[in-house]
Amino acid sequence: MKIGAFRGYRYGLGQPRDLSKVVAPPYDQISPQTQEQLLALSPHNIVRVTLPRDQPGADKYQGARQVLEAWLAEGVWAREERPAIYPYHQTYAVGGASVTRAGFVALGEVSDYGEGIVRPHERTHAGPKQDRMRLLETTGADVGLLFMLVSDPQRVLLEALTPTGEPIAEARDLQGQLHRVWRITDGATIAGVQALMAPKSVIIADGHHRYETAVEYARRRPGARHKLMAFCTLEAPGLTIFPNHRLVNHVDGFTLEGLAKAAGAWFDVGPLDDPLRFRPTNRTVGVVAGRQAMVFGLREDAFERLPWPRGTSRAWRRLAVSILHEGLLKPFLDVTDEKLDAKTHVDYTADQAEAVGLVRAGRCQAAFLIAPTTAEELRAVVDGGERLPQKSTHFYPKLLDGLVFHRYEESSEEGS
Repeated sequence: MKIGAFRGYRYGLGQPRDLSKVVAPPYDQISPQTQEQLLALSPHNIVRVTLPRDQPGADKYQGARQVLEAWLAEGVWAREERPAIYPYHQTYAVGGASVTRAGFVALGEVSDYGEGIVRPHERTHAGPKQDRMRLLETTGADVGLLFMLVSDPQRVLLEALTPTGEPIAEARDLQGQLHRVWRITDGATIAGVQALMAPKSVIIADGHHRYETAVEYARRRPGARHKLMAFCTLEAPGLTIFPNHRLVNHVDGFTLEGLAKAAGAWFDVGPLDDPLRFRPTNRTVGVVAGRQAMVFGLREDAFERLPWPRGTSRAWRRLAVSILHEGLLKPFLDVTDEKLDAKTHVDYTADQAEAVGLVRAGRCQAAFLIAPTTAEELRAVVDGGERLPQKSTHFYPKLLDGLVFHRYEESSEEGS
C-alpha cells in the first residue's frame, strides 16, 4: 500500500485545539436529527460540506463548495506549512472499560480491487456513490476519512508512529468519546512508515462507497490518485466491532409462533426471558416480537443442511449474520437479497437495547439479535476472496470528519 504525507487543512491553526464543535461523524451515520444538532454547534461545522442540505431552487453541492471556499478565504481552515502524517487516537468506553485505538492518517493510493492491494468486505450501491461523486467533483475536497485495516502483528507500525508531546487537535464526538491527533513531519520517520506499508494490503472497514468513488474519480483525473485514509491495525487493542441487529417490517402474516414452528427443522427454540441481557453466539439468535421473545439455536446436525448460497466458504457460513440470513430471514420470512438491497423490509441498529425498545414500542414487527463479527472472522472471509453479507459489521467508534482534510488540487505535489 503506497501512502504519502500531505499538507493538511485544519481548523483554527494556532488557536485552542478543541475541535468538538466543528467535527462530524461520517456522512452515512448522520440522521436528520443529528444533522440539525451538528449545524447548531457551529457555523463552521464540517457537516455543511460533507452532508449539504437540499435547498429549494439551489444546488446543494454548489452550496457546499461556496461554504468551503468562504472558509478558506477567511482563514477559518488553513493549510499546514509542511507535509505530515497524523497519528490519530480514539479513547472510548466499551463494556465498562476505557480503550484506546491507535492509528494514523495519511494519503493512500487508490487502486482497483483486482490488484489485491485494497480489499473490500461488503457490497456497495449506486445511489450513495453518485452522491459522493457529485460532491467530490463540485468541491474538489477530500474531507471524509476512510477507515482502513492493516495487519501489524509485531506492532512495528504502531511503535514507529508513537506520538510525543501534546496533540495538535482533539475533540469529543456526540457520544462523548475522545479523539486526538498529532503531527509527524520528520522525513526519516515518514519514509520509514512508507517502507513498512509498501508491501502490505489493507481491508476497508468503513467507507466502501467513498473508496469506489475515489477510484472512479482517479480514472477521470489521473493526478488525483490518493485518498484521505485512517489506518488502524487488525491486531492492536481497540478494534471494537458491534453487531448490526436486524429490525424487520412488512412481512405478511408474521408471528413469532409461526416462525418458531417453521424453523424447528433446523433450530432448537426456547423462551428468552430477558432479551436485554441476552448474549448471542454465532449459532444463537434472539428474536423479539411485541412482548414475546425466543432463542433460536442452530443444531449442529442442521448446519450443513441450510440452503447455503453456492460457492460460499465455511468461514462465510459460520458468520452469525450468514446463519441469520440463510437460516431464518430468507427461507421463512422471504426477506431476499433484493429486498435487503431495496431497504424495504430491514433496518439496522448496533444498540441491543434500542432494538428491543423499538419492537416493544411497535416500530417494527421483530428484532433479531445477533453476535458481532470478529476481526478474525472478517479477515478469514476477506482473505478467501469473499465479501460479507450486508451490514455485517459496525466498527465503533466512528472516525471523525473535520480533524484534518485534503484537497485534490494538491494531489500532484503530495502523496509520493
